[in-house]
Amino acid sequence: MAEALVLIDLQNDYFPSGTMELVGAEAAVERAAMLLEAFRRKGLPVFHVQHLAKRAGATFFVPGTVGAEIHSAIRPEREERVVIKHFPNSFRETTLLEDLRAVGASKLTFAGMMTHMCVDTTVRAAADLGFACSLAQDGCATRALEFGGQPVAADKVQLAYLAGLNGSFASVRSAQELCATLSA
Repeated sequence: MAEALVLIDLQNDYFPSGTMELVGAEAAVERAAMLLEAFRRKGLPVFHVQHLAKRAGATFFVPGTVGAEIHSAIRPEREERVVIKHFPNSFRETTLLEDLRAVGASKLTFAGMMTHMCVDTTVRAAADLGFACSLAQDGCATRALEFGGQPVAADKVQLAYLAGLNGSFASVRSAQELCATLSA
């Protein structure tokens, strides 16, 4: 079973000084970097997904800005594919599925941002496409939300989305646990 790492939207706008700072972004990118290093050491394929805004008036991930750039802690290397997307689902109108098939990937490990949006949507789509999925619970971050006038703290959003993905769509574990289970 060929394994690949998919890093979703680990871009500067989600970090301090960015236009859409997430809770826990810095800790999450450290764990994503741990996964990245483990996949690189094993010579396994790595895919970076970069969201670029297309709609007029977008306030983050604006093409050509520093905020849209992939974070320096996980900067892609020459042989690592960067997949550009414009929607939450990393498979929608992108080359990701074809790229994964081209390397024979059947098992995917994910880390990225935002847990409640692009990570959730992409992991569910990958599972629907038949991939065996793992998600680094500490390699993703989100933000507080509100529903019906009720605030939902970021840690509760994170927990709810991880719980919803675990089991049915992915094996949700720590980055360290996922690194320990990588095939040779």
